[in-house]
Amino acid sequence: MGIGTIAALSPADERAGDILRLRREISRMQRRRSEDAVLPLHPALAELLPGRGLQTGTVYSVSPSPSLILALMGAVSQRGSWCAAVGMPTLGLEAAASFGVDLSRLILVPSPGQRWLAVISALAEVVPLIAVSPGSAVRDADAARLSARLRDRGCTVLAASSWPQSEGLISLHDPHWSGIGEGWGLLSDRTVTVTAQTRSAPRPQSLRVQLPGGLGGVQAVPQALPAPLPTHPRWAVA
Repeated sequence: MGIGTIAALSPADERAGDILRLRREISRMQRRRSEDAVLPLHPALAELLPGRGLQTGTVYSVSPSPSLILALMGAVSQRGSWCAAVGMPTLGLEAAASFGVDLSRLILVPSPGQRWLAVISALAEVVPLIAVSPGSAVRDADAARLSARLRDRGCTVLAASSWPQSEGLISLHDPHWSGIGEGWGLLSDRTVTVTAQTRSAPRPQSLRVQLPGGLGGVQAVPQALPAPLPTHPRWAVA
């Protein structure tokens, strides 16, 4: 399995061996533990979280939106780090690339089945950011064991589900598509609200962004300019 290509780990009988081989290959290319306190976010999303990034060694519960997950991955991937997506068989590679994800450093484990926890635990050794859709409720005991591994390795997980004792919640809501005229046209971009609430910042913080924007990826929504002052004779300059 080449490290310069996307790694799709399947079928189930080969899954464990593939993960071990991939782990050995990646470990030769990057540190085994992150030295960063936070992982970066796209500038359009940076104000959502304390420290302008994802806290390392933690789990965030995230809305099960592929666009939101890829937007959170993009900045980490662009700095040269590996990312992984576990239990997301419909994740689009073209969409991932449009959000800035380096496909040569993206590991896909589309169908881990009941072994998803073991897969994440193995990948956490060498991958700093992992997105996962468990497909079932996460038990408190499993979450606690994985949390210890994540803290030890400095790995961050984006869970597209409810997660016991997560560091925070990042949600997407109030979507609005643009591009449709009066019965014609193509959907061009979607404006959404992204809200984050964390243990260290319990007061929700929200941003309005284009996700995806007209060119793909995530884009900040331009702030409306203040209305001009009305013209009045007493303000006129002689």
